Amino acid sequence: MMVEVKNPHNKIVLSREYRSEGSFSFTSHEPGEHTICLHTKDFKISEKMLKIDLDIQVGEHAINYTAMAKKRNLSEMQMKLTQLNEKAKEIIKELDYQRYREEMFRGSTETISRRILMWSVGQTVILIMIGVWQMQNLRLFFESKKLV
Repeated sequence: MMVEVKNPHNKIVLSREYRSEGSFSFTSHEPGEHTICLHTKDFKISEKMLKIDLDIQVGEHAINYTAMAKKRNLSEMQMKLTQLNEKAKEIIKELDYQRYREEMFRGSTETISRRILMWSVGQTVILIMIGVWQMQNLRLFFESKKLV
């Protein structure tokens, strides 16, 4: 089983081959939708049964704190502090992501505002030109009919 993970720019973040069992994890460094592609090199799927269990965990839920505490010999208080640090990091990441989204939105808003301004200036110029043209035509009409 081949596993490929691609970031929002379609660049491969993880590419690994597994035999019968395996698990994988990765840290995304960019916000956005990531693509997970699972495929086999063996094309004779009909002869074999293939079972895939996916358990996708995101953020602070992706860390197994009890296993970490046993591995590092941490007390319960140290484990809670580690959890709080991870939550603080998640909050900071979320704030950074929100700032990024705000910058993107602000850029879009400024572009749209410029376009609206240019459209209204263009309409005003066209209306003034049409008004001048109409006044000249009316003046010429009245002069040709000798009404003035």
